[in-house]
Amino acid sequence: MTQEMVDQLKPGMTRRQVRFVLGTPLVEDSFNEDRWDYRYVFSRGDVQILDNRLTVYFDGDVLSHFDSKIPPSSEISEDVETESN
Repeated sequence: MTQEMVDQLKPGMTRRQVRFVLGTPLVEDSFNEDRWDYRYVFSRGDVQILDNRLTVYFDGDVLSHFDSKIPPSSEISEDVETESN
């Protein structure tokens, strides 16, 4: 899971488009079909170096919103502009 992948997610995308961008989700909850969970963990020995999580939510076949430990680039640039003013 990369910054570029998160930046490509837009509300209104179909499930097929989301799967194309992110790949097959780690978890497709059979009790909640409108939620897909993705997780990427990179460890070296006992030391966890990277732990990224992303959850996408659908309304029917359309992406309604997502929750990620990696914010979209647009949010990062807005934070930098706010801090510099």
